[in-house]
Amino acid sequence: MSYSASELILNPDGSVYHLGLRGEDIPNLVFTVGDPDRVSSITAHFDQIHWTKIRREFNIVRGTLKGQEVLVLSTGMGTDNIDIVMNELDAAVNIDPVTREDRPSFRKLTIIRIGTSGAIDPNLPLGTHLCSTGALSFDGLLPFYKHDFQTVAIEGAPFAPFFIPATFSGDQLSSIPNVQTGITATLPGFYAPQGRTIRSTSVFTQAMDNLYTQNVAGTNITNFEMETAGIYALAHLLGHEAYSFSALLANRSLGTFHDDPASAVESLIEKVLAWAVELDT
Repeated sequence: MSYSASELILNPDGSVYHLGLRGEDIPNLVFTVGDPDRVSSITAHFDQIHWTKIRREFNIVRGTLKGQEVLVLSTGMGTDNIDIVMNELDAAVNIDPVTREDRPSFRKLTIIRIGTSGAIDPNLPLGTHLCSTGALSFDGLLPFYKHDFQTVAIEGAPFAPFFIPATFSGDQLSSIPNVQTGITATLPGFYAPQGRTIRSTSVFTQAMDNLYTQNVAGTNITNFEMETAGIYALAHLLGHEAYSFSALLANRSLGTFHDDPASAVESLIEKVLAWAVELDT
């Protein structure tokens, strides 16, 4: 299949439009963070930094970690940015920029989000490290894609979200210590979409209160954030493997917030990086 200039926008050097990356720039193991400032928390553990590229909210660094080639990039917040990141990573490695056709051999990336999240379940302590084994897509991205994900009914929600299972099996997490698993709700914003009422009124408050008492595919809904459903959905549609790890900094059911969030995030980074370089990527 050939992709037109308006469908696949490339820079003069053949790199993808927003990220400015070419296929050879991207190793098979990619870490993503939402906050551009968190990139340095990842690269502090690298053996060596090869290069850095900054484009808009995308802070991108390639280096080696325990001898393995890796890339870390910031996505910014929300699945609108995830839409760009996932599609452009895939296009860079799987489409020839000269012919604008699919490369003869498909490259499968392992994409690992390391971020923060809020707990819904009052039984999850602040600072818990969690890997999402599925996501509920409240964010609005998926209706624009052809897919076969199914909706699930959530009491009190203004609409039924799509459920996206993880691309990995549970045994792939067996070697990472002290990580909880659960279903993550992905919302399109931080305030009303996450049940917050400040000077406007959220209609999602009842749903937020009900989420932790419901489960999907036999698993509890544990937390919420703004990117995981987009990462998991596009990983499925494009053929990549994706993981989303979160340090739970808030507990909405209890109204509490972690008193040392930086330490909770740093310990998650150390744990995930040590585990990730042992994956067969």
